Amino acid sequence: MRITKRNFLKAGGAALATLPLSQSVMAQNKKTALTLNELQSLVADVEPISSDERLARIAKAQKLMKQHDVAALIIEPGAAMDYFSGIQWRRSERLTAVVIPREGDIAVVCPFFEEPSIRESLAVGDDVRVWQEHESPFERIKQILHDRKIRQGKLGFESSVRYFVQQGVMSEMPSMEDVIADPITRGCRMIKTQHELKLMHVANEITLNAYAYVWKKLEVGMSQSDVRSMMSSAQAQLGGSGIWGLALFNEASAYPHGTKQKQVIREGSVVLLDCGCNVEGYQSDISRTFVFGEPSKKQQKIWKTVREGQRIAFESAKLGVPAGKVDDDVRRYYVKQGFGPDYKLPGLSHRTGHGIGMEGHEPVNFVHGEQETLKPGMCFSNEPGIYLPGEFGVRLEDCVYMTSQGVQWFTQPPDSLESPIGTLKPLAF
Repeated sequence: MRITKRNFLKAGGAALATLPLSQSVMAQNKKTALTLNELQSLVADVEPISSDERLARIAKAQKLMKQHDVAALIIEPGAAMDYFSGIQWRRSERLTAVVIPREGDIAVVCPFFEEPSIRESLAVGDDVRVWQEHESPFERIKQILHDRKIRQGKLGFESSVRYFVQQGVMSEMPSMEDVIADPITRGCRMIKTQHELKLMHVANEITLNAYAYVWKKLEVGMSQSDVRSMMSSAQAQLGGSGIWGLALFNEASAYPHGTKQKQVIREGSVVLLDCGCNVEGYQSDISRTFVFGEPSKKQQKIWKTVREGQRIAFESAKLGVPAGKVDDDVRRYYVKQGFGPDYKLPGLSHRTGHGIGMEGHEPVNFVHGEQETLKPGMCFSNEPGIYLPGEFGVRLEDCVYMTSQGVQWFTQPPDSLESPIGTLKPLAF
């Protein structure tokens, strides 16, 4: 008999399962530490976003501000602040904020004792206004606006700005009108440049290579935390940052975002992994569903149905069509296969995909009712899973990006459970 991975695992699985779990896990951890050296970093040649690129982003925002008649933007720490200024910071009760005026240079407000740290990542501009512990940061924002001749008009707040910040700023600027800044911030961040796509491409390459590594290392008796840890270590070895992951086995795989159920790998286990990382702040998000050992006919059928759902979503994602149509087309197919309808289980209980970029989830989404049309530069996950409560779930997730020629894969999905990893696709601009 030809020795295959599946035959080997079937022959050795019973013996391994008789070991105490702690011994099995200790042996696996030692083996993982040794074999991680197989993986080489993929980020050696990566170029970070430059100051000139951030200045171009600010210029685009200012152009959109003129179109929407917004005098200035207020942004708190997070992806948007990093996107425009390079500042990588955390939120606390002490306000740090970036102010982008419709004309002129941006400015930063921060606590006095944080200024040296803020300047470490500040990539553009030099106007940093500090406030002492007994002072109001909102007065500093008022000073910045007045210095730029802004006293009236619309003041745009990035969508994640906290209520106390919005109220504090508006108490200092009562003659201004507060508005949501989404048409401006989304108008910039939703459309990725070639450089942004390159960074996302590397992040996807890292995660896909980590999957290929982990798939070869799966063994009977491994816990969900064992596999999640192995996947995290592999992505780190390959150069990924901000690593995250979800590992769901057996019945737990029917819960899209997990459960407290304790599960281990056994013969015939469904192993659903949802993992990602970032490269220079740009995200990957890939899901794979394996079957350990020989898959049942039902597992094969559901897996192939989900793969067809991915194909339908990909073919539906055409320039100029509403993003919601992608979700609708997948659900129409699933209903014909006996799932749903809509979000009912067994079936697809979540949207078909989400926007992605500097954040794992960004507008817009492949979801029913979304009218935003697809444009070059948009990026999405494609993940129309199927979940059977009490049995198992299958999710295949690969990210796509829109070009002037149409939709493209970052990673080509696998075509079978026998070869369940897929391939990295070259970038196509």
